[in-house]
Amino acid sequence: MTTKKPVYILSGFLGSGKTTLLKQLITFEKDQSRKPAVLMNEAGSVSIDSSEVDEGIPLAELLDGCICCTIQEKLESQLQSLLIKEEFDSLIIETTGAAHPVEVVDSVMSPLFAHHFDFKGIVTIVDVHQWSNRSAFPVQVLQLMREQVRHAGVILLNKTDLINDMQAASIVGELQEINPDAQIIMTTYSSVNPTVLHALGYNRKDAVPVRADKDLNLKTVVYTFNHRIKRHVFENWLKAQPDHIYRIKGFVPFEDEKHPVLFQYSYGMPLYFMQDMNMPTNLVVIGSGLDKKKVTDSLLELEHKHESG
Repeated sequence: MTTKKPVYILSGFLGSGKTTLLKQLITFEKDQSRKPAVLMNEAGSVSIDSSEVDEGIPLAELLDGCICCTIQEKLESQLQSLLIKEEFDSLIIETTGAAHPVEVVDSVMSPLFAHHFDFKGIVTIVDVHQWSNRSAFPVQVLQLMREQVRHAGVILLNKTDLINDMQAASIVGELQEINPDAQIIMTTYSSVNPTVLHALGYNRKDAVPVRADKDLNLKTVVYTFNHRIKRHVFENWLKAQPDHIYRIKGFVPFEDEKHPVLFQYSYGMPLYFMQDMNMPTNLVVIGSGLDKKKVTDSLLELEHKHESG
């Protein structure tokens, strides 16, 4: 069985310091004798930061749009191309500052190739100057900044050299109110001790253990169906799922259909799309604080439940 490639997402508003952190992550992976691939998303038509990526590192770029809204098909194409053409051990994704973290995870974890990836978590960078002056931003931007904080596994409070200790403590308190489970690190130039990155799933032997299960807020479960299932049993399973599941998508092999059906669930709304060919029967579940074993066991039970009613 092929080892899944860990996926790490860098989030944060425009100019917060994501590319600086990206360079550190690349160096860290190389120091561990691992080869990372990088996916960079720019809202404009010209890549600004790709020159920062070391030569020899597999690089895919998404231009002219946000990874989570206008270019999802291009994203799937780029990821498939990386999997087919490149040899790499991990995937680091630097999102545009306008990207919503849940939407990014939803776009990246396509059921077409989700079985190749293991989503490890999100690191969000908060610029202290932007956060301190956030009241000057439109309401939509404020909400986005809060969402980027809320779904992070690790938060870097960056550019702390620009504020005093009292101001830093105040901002940390505000961030903890939004996301009490994330590890918050105060940084300058996005500089962090490599052991901190262990909180995002890195397997570093000399790292200090952290509470990964608690610190990684947004999680994914990838399940592959091996048998056809009854439609009403699946729908009963869906009704029993908790509110903190944000997305479910995949190809479900129903007993009454010739080919697996594309299923999408978002904001409480289930949608079914008939297919005219066989697709990989992967189901991706995305939510906050998911118990991966519980979700997997429930799907196993569902798959082997043949009684009617």
